[in-house]
Amino acid sequence: MALIISALLKPNSLPFSPLQRVTPTAKTRRFSCKVLNSGHPDSELNQIQRKQSPLGSSFVTQLRRSYSNGEVSALANGVSVVAKEPDHDLKTQGRILFSDVVVQKRREVFWRGNWNALDIASAGIVLAMHLLSLCAPFYFNWPAFWLAAGLYLVTGLGITLSFHRNLSHRSFKLPKWLEYLFAYCGVQALQGNPIDWVSTHRYHHQFCDSERDPHSPIEGFWFSHMNWLFDTSTVIEKRGDSTNVGDLEKQPFYRFLQSTYILHPIALGALLYALGGFPFLVWGMS
Repeated sequence: MALIISALLKPNSLPFSPLQRVTPTAKTRRFSCKVLNSGHPDSELNQIQRKQSPLGSSFVTQLRRSYSNGEVSALANGVSVVAKEPDHDLKTQGRILFSDVVVQKRREVFWRGNWNALDIASAGIVLAMHLLSLCAPFYFNWPAFWLAAGLYLVTGLGITLSFHRNLSHRSFKLPKWLEYLFAYCGVQALQGNPIDWVSTHRYHHQFCDSERDPHSPIEGFWFSHMNWLFDTSTVIEKRGDSTNVGDLEKQPFYRFLQSTYILHPIALGALLYALGGFPFLVWGMS
């Protein structure tokens, strides 16, 4: 997985998933590994993909094992690797279906007693969108249908092209006016503002499938898939102070979207209702 962070001032750690073998020589055992990134100025070299993992046997040049704490350290292609043997006494709750991920502790979301205003608002929005979807067959017309298709494309590009590839991963650059336009399209997808979305996603990649992953599968399939949306306290706790989005926080446009986020989908819904009545609202917002 790619390591997505701000400018590297010191080595950073990246947990690898799925679990990999340190070396196939001698007796092989599985370890939970993390790689200490050396902070190479070339960002492409810092974004270590699974298929480019330095843990392959041909790359391991030094191997040391500590029997006191169960750790194995290695020098792999110039990258310091630290591996810790799993705790065999750890009680697990099975594997996720069709996956090698072991659920360590399922996080209960819906029946907990500490729902906050953001959790309730998120659940309300999801519920409202599904209720509107149930109304769609009874309010069908072709203009509303094509409106829904157009908004699906626009908001989808806003998330995948803007929030994900452009803002989170910085895979490419756009003129600022076009970057802001696509980001605003992403806001209308009702997945949050760019600063919070990008921060969560960058932390997800930095601590993928670990306890610090904001939506880790080791806490259960449904938590990693969608239930984390209704447990903002846990996500904020794992993200900390969101120090990984300084590139966005210094731009007034993204700070504005963060502080006024919910007003923009509301304004879109009002505009749709004014243009085409309830059919436009149903098909455009669901």
